[in-house]
Amino acid sequence: MRASIVGGLAAMALMAVGCGAPVEQEEGPDLASQEATIPDCSGSPDSLIMYFKDASYSEQIGGRGCHCGWWESWGRTSTFQQYINEC
Repeated sequence: MRASIVGGLAAMALMAVGCGAPVEQEEGPDLASQEATIPDCSGSPDSLIMYFKDASYSEQIGGRGCHCGWWESWGRTSTFQQYINEC
């Protein structure tokens, strides 16, 4: 009986913490309407970074940088990175 009372009180405490006024969030900038300049990669050395899903480096999820004279940017970034220089 005591365990059910303690459990009920804990459940009520958790529900009370979640109650309250809605949290107002400030609106950030509309990133879809912003334009960033594309770097000029002609004549510059390669600086392509490939991004991978995890530490196994077996699944590539994105890439960013200058590669063979062209700007390349696709997918997502992560902490698992590898520098590529293959021109």
